Amino acid sequence: MTGAGIYIYMLRCADGSYYVGSATGSDLNNRIDQHNSGAYPGDTFSRRPVVGVWSEYFDRITDGIAVERQIKGWSRAKKEALIRSDRAAVRLFSRRRGGRLPAD
Repeated sequence: MTGAGIYIYMLRCADGSYYVGSATGSDLNNRIDQHNSGAYPGDTFSRRPVVGVWSEYFDRITDGIAVERQIKGWSRAKKEALIRSDRAAVRLFSRRRGGRLPAD
C-alpha cells in the first residue's frame, strides 16, 4: 500500500510478550527490521528478536491510531484471537461482566 495511511501491527517478542505499534509508509517489513536491529531503543529493544504476527492498513491515520490504542488495552487472550483472525473469540473476550456484548 502507498499513500498517507498507517499500519497498525503486533509483534511477538522473544520473551513471549506482544508489542503493538504503528508505522507510516509502504514497507512494514522495514519497520520490523528496525525493531530487530535495535535502531530505536524502546519497548522491544531488550525483547529481541521480534516477529510480526498481525497487521492492518488504515487509509485514515486517525482511524489507525484509535485501533492501536484499543488493541493496547486488550487482554493477551483477545490479542491472540485477533492474531488467529478468530472474530468469534474476539467478540467473546469483549463481553462485559454483565454478560452482554458491546453494540456493533
